[in-house]
Amino acid sequence: MSDAESPAGKADSRPEARTEVAAERYVGAKDLTRWDSRLGRAVAAAEHRLSGLLGAHGALILILAIGAAIAAGATVAVAGIYDAVTEVDGVAGLDRPMLHAAMNVRSPWLDTAATYYTDIGGVIVMPILASLAIVALVIQRREWTPLLVIGGAGVGSLLMTVAGKGLVGRARPKLADAVPPFEHSPSFPSGHTLNATAIAGAIAYVLVLRQARRATRALTVAVAVVFAFTIGLSRIYLGHHWFTDVLVAWMLGLGWLAVVITAHRLYLTSRKKQIQTGEAR
Repeated sequence: MSDAESPAGKADSRPEARTEVAAERYVGAKDLTRWDSRLGRAVAAAEHRLSGLLGAHGALILILAIGAAIAAGATVAVAGIYDAVTEVDGVAGLDRPMLHAAMNVRSPWLDTAATYYTDIGGVIVMPILASLAIVALVIQRREWTPLLVIGGAGVGSLLMTVAGKGLVGRARPKLADAVPPFEHSPSFPSGHTLNATAIAGAIAYVLVLRQARRATRALTVAVAVVFAFTIGLSRIYLGHHWFTDVLVAWMLGLGWLAVVITAHRLYLTSRKKQIQTGEAR
């Protein structure tokens, strides 16, 4: 089915065309409010009842909060597994070879470029970029959903980073093997990588919801993937993190992003039902 023939392309002909649901319900031919599994339908029904009590946005906030707590708990579990893995030859066996490979290709100009680039995923630049994206999207769409989705992704990734670093306390590579400026917080997980994965993924998701052309959606997703991937590589290249710190951060970031997207899909599903029954508020 082409973009012109997809349900998204016909949204303007529907009575609720001007609503948030009409604009974001479909990504291509995929109906985000359709749940094929029995569990999915049960969760959607429960969320709809919750929306009746708290309002659609209130229910979304609560679901994100519960999801963040679960994600933090998952980080605790991953930290336990991580401790076991780093004690034996396994994925952790790649840490030193990956660091040595990075050291072998370093050069002054590449070190400088990687340092500037990795700062984009840091605690200063990344929140600024996320805030600018939120403000622009909230103003453009005249709705608070971008704030909740992107902000929720950022808060959750921060909680996961704090939980992981506090529990594992793994030392970073030796300063002699790293490129300054040096960092001294615990190494696991890579906060830059986790934040880049979750926040860039959330921004891409919010953008994709309103993009009609398949090529545009593919480009948006590709940019987010490349950004998260290269931020992680920059952490290894600079000797600021071990490979496994970055690998686990990618996994945690993708897991949390899946939770955020699911929460938004539940929100859309509830909003659709409210529109159909005249309960929207």
